[in-house]
Amino acid sequence: MYYFLALLTGIFITTMVTLNGGLTAAHGLYSATVMIHGVGFVVISAMLVFKREWPFTRAGSHPPLHLYLGGAIGVATVLLTNYAFGSISVSALLALGLFGQSLTGIAVDQFGLFGMKKYPFNRRKLLGLSLMLVGIGVMVLNFGGNAAMFAAVAAFASGISIVMSRVFNARLATYIGTRRGVFFTHIVGLAVTIPLLLLLGRQEVGIHFSYVLSPGFYLYLGGLIGVCVITLDNFTAVRIPAFYLALLLFVGQVSSGLVVDFILDGAASPHNMIGGALVALGLCVNVLLEKKASRARQESNLRPPA
Repeated sequence: MYYFLALLTGIFITTMVTLNGGLTAAHGLYSATVMIHGVGFVVISAMLVFKREWPFTRAGSHPPLHLYLGGAIGVATVLLTNYAFGSISVSALLALGLFGQSLTGIAVDQFGLFGMKKYPFNRRKLLGLSLMLVGIGVMVLNFGGNAAMFAAVAAFASGISIVMSRVFNARLATYIGTRRGVFFTHIVGLAVTIPLLLLLGRQEVGIHFSYVLSPGFYLYLGGLIGVCVITLDNFTAVRIPAFYLALLLFVGQVSSGLVVDFILDGAASPHNMIGGALVALGLCVNVLLEKKASRARQESNLRPPA
């Protein structure tokens, strides 16, 4: 079930990235970021009211203060992905994000960073990882121009920030509950995005801070989907190794990303299709090898001592 939820989260992420990118094109980078977090805050607040939960009630153990930084790191993720959107294909954006997530996920698993459980890296994973890296390389072969290169760097950096915010948010949820964790993620996000808008994005809103809403109302649903993504992440991040979670998310992302690219561009890129297939194959190889090793360990434990 956890693997299915991770795949579903990947599809949600693609939808969210597409909607947020469209919102950025309509309102500007910083304004869109505030709107995304604002919509998410309204949604999660409504959920808390419906469930009759008071988010500021102190219950159980108190989480370390640094875990609340997941919301601030999430702002960086939104800014980076929104910046990259439009300069490179959605599939390539997601692939480069996966590269950043994979490297960060390996580090988190290997060293148990941020209080997560250790999953030591095994050389058996190198074959699958090599296939995935080749697939990512195929997807970014046709990059050209400074704008595309800057967008590629931003997409890679977004992958790093995704893993960090996912881990922080998931650990916070274990202390205060999933809904309360999502609530504070958006509170912190607004506390970061509003000053950024006032300092760096005043040209987006003009002197009187007035907006003309986009006729595409669906563009404003990115914040709603973001709540779903964070909720599912909080549920799966502490149950699946970070490396495998990143890859499962990617399978959901790249498959739906190819569909989005086809809708936006009217054609499916052969580079993205071949690259996505190689990444999926690499994932399957690693999962099969991991299951084989796990079965061998179980049989060894059941074998009576000599």
